[in-house]
Amino acid sequence: MGRLYIHSDGGARGNPGPAGIGYVILNADKQVLARGSEYIGEATNNVAEYTALKQALLAAARFGDGPVEVFSDSELMVKQIKGEYRVKHANLQPLYAEVCDLLRGFRSYKVTHVRRELNKEADALVNAGIDAHLGQASSPVPSIDG
Repeated sequence: MGRLYIHSDGGARGNPGPAGIGYVILNADKQVLARGSEYIGEATNNVAEYTALKQALLAAARFGDGPVEVFSDSELMVKQIKGEYRVKHANLQPLYAEVCDLLRGFRSYKVTHVRRELNKEADALVNAGIDAHLGQASSPVPSIDG
């Protein structure tokens, strides 16, 4: 399998609050290989962001160890993974270590910060996961290319 593209997002309603994750994995032709949406319980936004990326990387590993490019709207997480910021909070350190270990399992990786509007499908999947747990109706999930 060639290069994979991952859009991941995590969020909490309140900080901490009911939290969810969402991710989309695409191949080099931009075809969706996998999507994930899950409620993760009470968590902070940062824990949700790291959990989303961790789950996305675990799912991506099923498609091989080729190059992977990650897109996230969490500037903090991206800068921490790139080594520009330290991970100060004790509750984030184990997730950070897990994500870094998973990234090293791919031939190469790149992690890029994107504006929220370029991560719409992953964001919608976060809300779908939380809404499903809370028994609320969700808006339709937009397509990654729309």
